[in-house]
Amino acid sequence: MADKRDYYEVLGVPKDASADQIKSAYRKLAMKWHPDRNPDNPEAKAKFQEASEAYEVLSNPEKRQRYDQFGHEGVNFGPGGFDFSRDFSHGADFRDIFETLFGGGGGFGDMFGGMFGGGGRRRHADPNGPEPGEDMTMTLEIDFDEAIFGSQRTMELTLPEQCPECGGTGAARGAKRVTCPTCHGNGQVIAGGGFFQIRQTCPKCGGSGTVVEKPCSKCRGSGQVRSPRSISLRIPRGVDTGSRLRLSGKGAGGLRGGPPGDLYVVLNVRPSDIFQREELDLYVDVPVSPVLAALGGDVEIPTPSGIATAHLGSGTPNGKLLRLRGKGVPDLRGGQTGDLIARVVFEVPTRLTTKQRGMFEDLSKSLDSSNFPESQRFASKVKVFFQHKEKLGG
Repeated sequence: MADKRDYYEVLGVPKDASADQIKSAYRKLAMKWHPDRNPDNPEAKAKFQEASEAYEVLSNPEKRQRYDQFGHEGVNFGPGGFDFSRDFSHGADFRDIFETLFGGGGGFGDMFGGMFGGGGRRRHADPNGPEPGEDMTMTLEIDFDEAIFGSQRTMELTLPEQCPECGGTGAARGAKRVTCPTCHGNGQVIAGGGFFQIRQTCPKCGGSGTVVEKPCSKCRGSGQVRSPRSISLRIPRGVDTGSRLRLSGKGAGGLRGGPPGDLYVVLNVRPSDIFQREELDLYVDVPVSPVLAALGGDVEIPTPSGIATAHLGSGTPNGKLLRLRGKGVPDLRGGQTGDLIARVVFEVPTRLTTKQRGMFEDLSKSLDSSNFPESQRFASKVKVFFQHKEKLGG
């Protein structure tokens, strides 16, 4: 026991670590040192086993209490030390961790089912029975206007359909299914060796345990052919980039009379020439004459529901924000509509005539510093800055 490292040190967590911290630490170590990721590496194998032993103790409140009180003697695994097949009281935790790390499905689900009980060989579906079609996903680019107002689209797609020649069986007429020569009917093959072996779905038969004796010439044994299809899609108001629309039964066709899968359309919204969007709020820059801003007056602001009129008081500064409540993006889930925020942006007049230039010159002569309070405040801040510079010897 003296040569064993402290379990908290092994996982790299403090002694008061929470259950989530312990699980997260083990997850990272398992990802790093798993033997299948480090083939023919005895050090990785040892570190993986050490981390697994530490996790088994510290993830069990009773064992952790004994370990904290008595050390390794309190959780003695007996002759031969830690054994994967014997002392796991947290098999479900390990199954969850490994399915997260390596993906769910046959391999690790079957492995841990056999290791901790309650599993056994996976049951395979009837290879001659109906099989549902797969779900399909596609990306669709839409205009900003469509995202705000909604639209109706017709998409021309080519999707897998049940082969009309073989009815989705994949077999030529009169042919039958025979035992898979790769897995010998088990539906699974074993990968790896030594310390860790993994059962995986057979790549030859896809887990069914049988293969087609003579493939269909039209679909080449797949049971499916690709066919053109027109699909209508309604884009609701308020969608955004990343929104996912589900079309039930519009995915890949099923096999042997099975139902079709679903089609998921992921939207990508093109930028607007006018607005910028942040969640349900819209932002727009509104060009305003400095003369109108100085004297005050009305400006027109575009919104999804039409042109809105806002009044500017005299002396409105450049960059002033105007909030129009409920003039933004409609909520996709039926909640409150967002706001529209308009920013006043001064547009300096160009291509002045001689007369207009003279008028501006006369106006400039009539103005003094009191007409520009912001410039005065800025000049004061600059003066203080350089005074500090002199004091600091800069």
